[in-house]
Amino acid sequence: MTLPILGLIGGLILVVKGADLLVDGAAKIARRFNISELIIGLTIVAFGTSAPELAVNIFSSIKGESDIVLGNIIGSNIFNLALILGIAGLIFPLKVQRNTVMKELPFALAVTAVFFLLANDQLFKTAAQRRISRLDSLVLLALFALFIAYLVLQLHKNRNNHDTAAAPSPLRQSILFISLGFAGLFLGGELVVNNAVTISKIIGMSEKLIGATIVAGGTSFPELATSVVAAFKKHDDIAVGNVVGSNIFNLLFIMGISSLIRPVEYNLSFNTDLTFLLAASLIFFAAMFTGEKGKLDRWEAALLLALFPLYIIFIFLFQ
Repeated sequence: MTLPILGLIGGLILVVKGADLLVDGAAKIARRFNISELIIGLTIVAFGTSAPELAVNIFSSIKGESDIVLGNIIGSNIFNLALILGIAGLIFPLKVQRNTVMKELPFALAVTAVFFLLANDQLFKTAAQRRISRLDSLVLLALFALFIAYLVLQLHKNRNNHDTAAAPSPLRQSILFISLGFAGLFLGGELVVNNAVTISKIIGMSEKLIGATIVAGGTSFPELATSVVAAFKKHDDIAVGNVVGSNIFNLLFIMGISSLIRPVEYNLSFNTDLTFLLAASLIFFAAMFTGEKGKLDRWEAALLLALFPLYIIFIFLFQ
């Protein structure tokens, strides 16, 4: 147990430092090229922090470990919304742009509902026939392409509407920060996941439980570190964009690629996990219209955070 514990601690240190460099580099890039921090958060930061989920799911799909594939994605999205936004919002109330409230958040909510329907479209068939098929993967990837097209349009509109940035940082420095940040997140995330899984198997846990907790928590740690650091540095758009973009990326691209490699067998017990995910999504969306409009207030963040231990307790007791 000693080596896995030391590896886990080392991975956590790498992830935290990587997140710090990534946030700084992303903010510098945004200022230099007159791109909003939200777009940076939804794209570069979100896709980068989801790299561990992508790596884990590709290898899990090849090996046919469907419970790890599903548990990692669904669990990661719950971690992102309930734990990460909950903690970040408690640190400082997070302002959310109107465009995010009216477009990106509804899209993320709709994507979750679509995934729920795709996963259950064979509800009345035998367990051996219930799966996320390759046809389902094409639907998910088509929706992802639509999201990317939307971001490209937003990027063009954003650059046209922004004034010239003042005193931009050297481009090399920004690229170096982002590169080192991604390297720290990826290597640290891999260390966290591998050692966490090793520890969990030593103490005896099911594959589904490992996927939904240890693996999902480990692969979500880059998002946690990035959004918390962004909240401390008052980069609200990066903190929020990271979570929203990561959730969309996870469900559409990573799940799409996973089921394209090999159809993913669907365990109906994941419907409970998806219900928690939909609940967290609805709470976050509703928070934009309660209290101070367009802001995740501390009491709303606490409500999201309270959902997380309920989820963990439930899956440990009933899964």
